[in-house]
Amino acid sequence: MQDQSDHRRTDRVREALEEMIVEGRFADGERLDEVSLSKSFGVSRTPLREAFQALATSGLVEIRARRGTFVRFPSLEDVVEMFDVMAEIEALCGRHAARRMTAADRVAMEAGLVACEEAASRNEVEAYYHANHDFHSALYAASGNRFLAQEAERLHRRLKPFRRLQLRVRGRMQESLAEHRRIFEALLAGDETLVSAELRRHIAVQGDSFADLAASYRAAIGKGRAAHA
Repeated sequence: MQDQSDHRRTDRVREALEEMIVEGRFADGERLDEVSLSKSFGVSRTPLREAFQALATSGLVEIRARRGTFVRFPSLEDVVEMFDVMAEIEALCGRHAARRMTAADRVAMEAGLVACEEAASRNEVEAYYHANHDFHSALYAASGNRFLAQEAERLHRRLKPFRRLQLRVRGRMQESLAEHRRIFEALLAGDETLVSAELRRHIAVQGDSFADLAASYRAAIGKGRAAHA
């Protein structure tokens, strides 16, 4: 059974690899070298392999039996479709939360919002990335439906690398923060229709947000190819 330090070690390695992949440090189809990565991160192969398993759920790597782990970028179409489903799931969470949010849920969401505000004021993308997760997790819990919250969290984790890419677009962090504020205000007002609409706009990849994600995604893939040409 893993202790807390083991989980933190695995999370640290997963996040580092996730960032390296979306930044184009590896080429699509490249085999990840367990020996060199273990030395680089200062960990044994166990947390590294657990990190690979987590990345496989996001579709960023493919684990092939007796062959190793390979970087794999999902198609842009697949990513957009996942965001479409996420938008509907979050809208449903918001609709329930508008009716069921408790005082404790409100405190948790407000804490996530404040953390987002503080990270944005310092222009710290990584801090905002984590605060954003806390805000959305609090929303899922506020839905009062454990199964829905678990499914939302599962898909949220799968989309985390691509959310990271979105936040690197200039001005996106401030836009996201403004959207969080509108979502929270709609929840406090108990407006199910408005909170659902705000969440769909916040999550769905359409218009400029699609163009920005597509450009960032293609740049990451292109950078990886160029580095290993």
